[in-house]
Amino acid sequence: MPSLRLGNTAPDFEAETTAGPIRFHEWIGNSWAILFSHPGDFTPVCTTELGEVARRADDFAKRNVKVIGISANGLEDHNKWVKDINDFGASYGPTNVQFPIIADKDRKISTLYGMLDEQDATNRDAKGLPFTIRTVFVIDPKKVIRLTLAYPASTGRNFNEILRVVDSLQLGDKHRITTPVNWNKGDDVIVHPSVANDEAKVLFPEVTFHKQPYLRTTPLKDSE
Repeated sequence: MPSLRLGNTAPDFEAETTAGPIRFHEWIGNSWAILFSHPGDFTPVCTTELGEVARRADDFAKRNVKVIGISANGLEDHNKWVKDINDFGASYGPTNVQFPIIADKDRKISTLYGMLDEQDATNRDAKGLPFTIRTVFVIDPKKVIRLTLAYPASTGRNFNEILRVVDSLQLGDKHRITTPVNWNKGDDVIVHPSVANDEAKVLFPEVTFHKQPYLRTTPLKDSE
């Protein structure tokens, strides 16, 4: 099937997870969702990543974001691995994996989302079947894909960056703004190009008009 793109509807599916069976769209409900894949259970980089996601549970919750992992292993392995993740993660802070992890031993969901590793010949199971790469899908409450990221199996993800993008997307949905390079929550934002100058003065009383006519910046007080 064609690769999934920004603006596509995230494919729905049924799956067994460590939190019980789910239908994906129903599980998302009216929340945002982050679906993130892992090459395999009992692997070092993945263990550090899932521990970090568990420790950031409050950061996701206050943004109305549900997180769900997936790897090409069964539930028995997932449940054993969670104990390792919590044990290792405890050296960094209290770690308790509560989010679901999808069992995708047959790679059906990984194939549906284009997650399988077509590059790294070492990222295979004993039968030679490819594991997944480190993909990330940010999906909004309308079930639309808003962000995709793909990391190689050798490189752990930066969840500060993923949360930063969620903040940008959520603010952009609420206000007629975009966010500049290296933006973080609380920094000035850019007035959306579709907003005329006169309207910008009304919507954003503290707007700054720059020498470049297409650049208007403003603080956004409720971005805190």
